[in-house]
Amino acid sequence: MTRSIDFFIASSDAVMGALFGRIEEIRLSQNVSQAALAEEAGVSRSTMTRLAKGQGISVDSFVRILLALGLADHLAALLPNPNVRPVERIRLDGAERRRASPERKVAGDWKWKDEAKADG
Repeated sequence: MTRSIDFFIASSDAVMGALFGRIEEIRLSQNVSQAALAEEAGVSRSTMTRLAKGQGISVDSFVRILLALGLADHLAALLPNPNVRPVERIRLDGAERRRASPERKVAGDWKWKDEAKADG
């Protein structure tokens, strides 16, 4: 059962519970036992029990569990690149930002202003 939550108004406990619930659902969908995941992630079995109950675990344990579940690519989505503004992120849609350069005029033979008048 996927948990739906409004992350904008939810308390930190509610967000943590929703995240841990999703991890638990992913674990079950991959048919991995808590003991096997704990061993793969290098965390204790009690950490897995706390996660399943929606209780607090360390950030280190959280990251280890995500890595063990093959969710490393999702870690980057947790914190977007601060060097790219949200508007640019939407506009570029993953493309690298490029600046337009004005057309450059090819300079002809250069002369002083008073020389040009004398020639003309």
